[in-house]
Amino acid sequence: MIDLHSHTTESDGTFTPQGLIDAGVAAGLEALAITDHDTFSGYELAREYASCLGLPLIRGIELSTKVDFSDRRTVHLLGYFLHGEPSAEFVTWLQRMQDSRRDRNSRLATRLQSMGVNITLNDVDAIGRNMAGRPHFARLMVNRGYVSNYREAFDRYLDESAPGYVDREEPLLADAIERLRRAGGMSSLAHPVRLNFTSHEAEEQLVSKLADQGLDAIEVWHSDHTAVDSARYLNLAAKYGLRMTGGSDFHGDNKPNVRLGVGPGTLNVPLSALNALRS
Repeated sequence: MIDLHSHTTESDGTFTPQGLIDAGVAAGLEALAITDHDTFSGYELAREYASCLGLPLIRGIELSTKVDFSDRRTVHLLGYFLHGEPSAEFVTWLQRMQDSRRDRNSRLATRLQSMGVNITLNDVDAIGRNMAGRPHFARLMVNRGYVSNYREAFDRYLDESAPGYVDREEPLLADAIERLRRAGGMSSLAHPVRLNFTSHEAEEQLVSKLADQGLDAIEVWHSDHTAVDSARYLNLAAKYGLRMTGGSDFHGDNKPNVRLGVGPGTLNVPLSALNALRS
């Protein structure tokens, strides 16, 4: 059993990088990828510790993109570096993505204040540091009693369809796929079920288009996927020549029903998927 989708306190998780490694060992994982948003710092902080404990650790990342600029939906793209370090050009580009995130956070704080939610950028930075994002706004909103839980914070204020939503500069999906390829990484479309397509035909059209644009893999197994969803993505992977990835999307206390390795209890990503990526 492996887990190729997890987050630490270096982005929007609640486990420190070392704490995540401890959890991975306790769960009996055969390999773990840290896929923090827009940063490799969680991986860097955990790499030596994971090696000492004998847990194979994979450098990963999760990028926020747009299919096109007319579509408000954010599409998450996973990247994996299985055979070396990312290029300096890619690391510099990541820094621009982090700067864009901070600009969005400033505008989001202002928007929420206009809606009667008294949260400042400094408040969010205090818990999210350089990688503060919407989950940190949600945590503060719960702690201060504006909402009863994390999901309500997104539904009422933070989600793409909510009145408090503020857009950020995000690269086009095709550009992010190409940047990962040039940097020596592999790309995987993350949790495709979250894109909420109106039909399976529309979903397949996107997967076909991305495969033509160089997408390497699709996240077949995920905590949000039913067995029927996973079967559909297995078929799409086979049809369009894509590799398969999978993971819990572990965030610690931010997603208390999702456990490392097994998600809500039914996830089981095989080691063979990682071996296929490596080959």
